[in-house]
Amino acid sequence: MESIRNDVFDAQACGSLTPKSKPCPRPKPGEAAGGCSFDGAQITLLPIMDAAHLVHGPAACAGNSWESRGALSSGPSLSQYGFTTDLNDNDIIFGGEKKLKDSIDYIAGRFMPPAIFVYATCVTALIGEDLDAVCKEAAGRLGLPVIPVNSPGFVGSKNLGNRLAGEALLQYVIGTGEPEIEIPLGVNLIGEYNIAGEMWDIEKLMKSVGITLMSRITGDARYKEITWAHHAKVNMVVCSRALLGLAKEMEARYHIPYFEGSFYGAKETTYSLRQMAYLLNDREMERRVDRLTEREESRLIQELRPYRKLLKGKKAVLYTGGVKSWSIISALKELGVQVVGVGTNKSTEDDVRRIADRVGDDTEYIPEGGASRIIKTVRDRKADIMIAGGRNMYVAMKEQIPFIDINQERHKAYAGYEGLLRLAKELTYSLANPIWKLAASAAPWDKEEPSYDR
Repeated sequence: MESIRNDVFDAQACGSLTPKSKPCPRPKPGEAAGGCSFDGAQITLLPIMDAAHLVHGPAACAGNSWESRGALSSGPSLSQYGFTTDLNDNDIIFGGEKKLKDSIDYIAGRFMPPAIFVYATCVTALIGEDLDAVCKEAAGRLGLPVIPVNSPGFVGSKNLGNRLAGEALLQYVIGTGEPEIEIPLGVNLIGEYNIAGEMWDIEKLMKSVGITLMSRITGDARYKEITWAHHAKVNMVVCSRALLGLAKEMEARYHIPYFEGSFYGAKETTYSLRQMAYLLNDREMERRVDRLTEREESRLIQELRPYRKLLKGKKAVLYTGGVKSWSIISALKELGVQVVGVGTNKSTEDDVRRIADRVGDDTEYIPEGGASRIIKTVRDRKADIMIAGGRNMYVAMKEQIPFIDINQERHKAYAGYEGLLRLAKELTYSLANPIWKLAASAAPWDKEEPSYDR
């Protein structure tokens, strides 16, 4: 585990592509608040839908992340099972490796999955459970991959957990399988988790121009397809901070070029599709992409016209992190919405530079959270709407301001051309909801009673 962790910390690509960039930050006490490494690893790996995911630790660790994300599946549902070794006090005192072995054997015999991912937790890491040895022995005995994921919560934040999960894929999964047929123009999508079905909209666009989605890493993925991800011609990194190191290592090992992109907003979607075709070096495909993007953008101009008329000039506070900080700004600008405040707490230096390119000089940056800071920004900037994660919903309710959920728990897909249209509709519906006028009015018992004097 130590060697993997050092590789992750020393990888410059996690924060920036410049040669002089700083390595990934080492964890500090308290950084796990709001999301730990264990949680981050599960965010990355749970969307592998046909695999079994076993949490080696107390039941509460498994319950913490179980079904808390909006990643959807088009078929298998084994990933949604909440497998845990459910360690108790005796197991912590005397060791839980036998319980782990028995749990792996039960899952393999009862469900026959293509692979089992086993997650370390704070408890099992602290008591010294040899996860790697148990998984290696079980894999040899059972004849199926049993993959240790060494990401106990105390080592750092969710983003670090994402990277540790990427390291597990590199070490144990990618490069271990071969596709049944040759795929000449395959692209891997890295860091796209099919939240609310966004992957399906993206794949539909790719198929329409002849681009094959080789491996989903990991939205709506199947274990086998990730084993042959090393045969792709291009990697697109959708989540810039968390899994950029995975793309860089695949470039070093397998000579697969990569680029960072986004599917939020018509312009970003067009850029991403054109970049895929360019790196695939297929001129006919580039022409097909040009025809598709021109047609889709022309259609959107017509369909978005009534929404742009209502949204033009509205002010928004965007509180999210990472790639969504700048990619959602692009989508909002296309709709005429001005971003007056933006959260940068989970953004890299490259993300912040991209934000600066897309917003005005008077936009307020929110480097660290807290309800009071968000509310202050909303009040000072006279924002009309807040766009943030679900945990900030109650902040918006308290402030009586319209709210859109943009985080991984959401149930609306906002990626691609259709996603931009959905975003425009949701923004309009939220702003026009009569509840805001009603909430701002005086309560019936506070209103002045009518006078009956004559």
